[in-house]
Amino acid sequence: MHTYEHSVLLSPDKCTGCTTCVRRCPTEAIRVKDGKAVINEGRCIDCGECIRTCPQKAKKAVCSKLEAMDGFKWKIALPAPTLYGQFDNLDDVDYVLDGLTHIGFDDVYEVSQAAELVSAYTRNYLSTEGVKKPVISTACPVVVRLIALRFPSLLDNVLRLLPPMEIAAKLARERALAQHPELTPEDIGVCFLSPCPAKASYVKNGFGDYKSQVDVVVSISDVYFQLINEMKQTDQPRDLSASGILGVGWASSGGEASALFNDSYLAADGIEHVIHVLDQIENGNIPQLEFVELNACTGGCVGGVLTVQNPFIAKARLQNLRRFLPVSRNFLPSEETYIPEEYFFDEIPEYQPISQLSGSMAQSMRMLADIQSLRGTLPGLDCGACGAPSCRTFAEDVVRGNARMTDCPLLERQQKGEETP
Repeated sequence: MHTYEHSVLLSPDKCTGCTTCVRRCPTEAIRVKDGKAVINEGRCIDCGECIRTCPQKAKKAVCSKLEAMDGFKWKIALPAPTLYGQFDNLDDVDYVLDGLTHIGFDDVYEVSQAAELVSAYTRNYLSTEGVKKPVISTACPVVVRLIALRFPSLLDNVLRLLPPMEIAAKLARERALAQHPELTPEDIGVCFLSPCPAKASYVKNGFGDYKSQVDVVVSISDVYFQLINEMKQTDQPRDLSASGILGVGWASSGGEASALFNDSYLAADGIEHVIHVLDQIENGNIPQLEFVELNACTGGCVGGVLTVQNPFIAKARLQNLRRFLPVSRNFLPSEETYIPEEYFFDEIPEYQPISQLSGSMAQSMRMLADIQSLRGTLPGLDCGACGAPSCRTFAEDVVRGNARMTDCPLLERQQKGEETP
């Protein structure tokens, strides 16, 4: 069984047990035990929703600091296109890219450049015979893990191309070795500037046997202030950008899908909407589509919890910035339909589906009957006083042996004949 290393952690000293995170977690991964929140690592998808909603700031994302790059001779920055939306009145991304070289990086490779390549290869992928439709994007690692845990029947629909961050890391390493033959692969460090903790989890865990080409993940919020100071001191940045409208558009919901030049697509953002769409796909209650783009964060990657600016402001800034860009700088020749083998990943790690009660069908049926019976005895208020998000999940916890009936204070009151407040 694959052990998943997470990047969303709890600070118990700050937690007051308020149950806000319990109610908002999309996979019901959080419970309150003894007055403190507890995260079930087997259910957590690192979406960051608990970070976003915790009033006590008791949830945090674990990323590296820039100092983690000090051990490499050649340091490469991979800026996510979301980074460009953090700055006001930006009309040239070269200010950002050149600024990164001033804060300690030797080279910069835009993730948006790799995104344009992935878009081109996805167009080829969609035209391949035998591909199961709709094809679901793998750009958001939260969605990939969510499908593996909660919608395993849709795994065959998942796009098997590596995400732009990974392609960018691979191409950046190749460029560094070609331009600097004195370097060894171990000399090169690749740092992704991330809008969300799920990208850090992806780098730690990869896809199955595939090991990420990224060495360090640093949050956008950690480099923002250093970067903006350097940008203010630059009058004429170097010409470093190699992407256009299509690549930068990936930062916002719908950007990846629109770059396919195919109107038969759906784009949804926000984890609740994502789950609703996956439910409909699984149940067959959705029109015939070629492609589905899903982003766990509201607005797309611009809504990641490791960003600085309001996602809607960042999206508006990117729309303005795109007016100064070409459509794309990375089109494939029209006759090229071959997708390089190294752009694929072979498998998604196997996890136990969170809805599975037991490895035995008979035992699962008995447990389900017990859950339904027990649920009928509960108040049905879904108040969270027991530390679970709903009466149904509390009943499941009891049947699984993870909770006791006495954990429900309202049930205790009813049994004692006291009025429920």
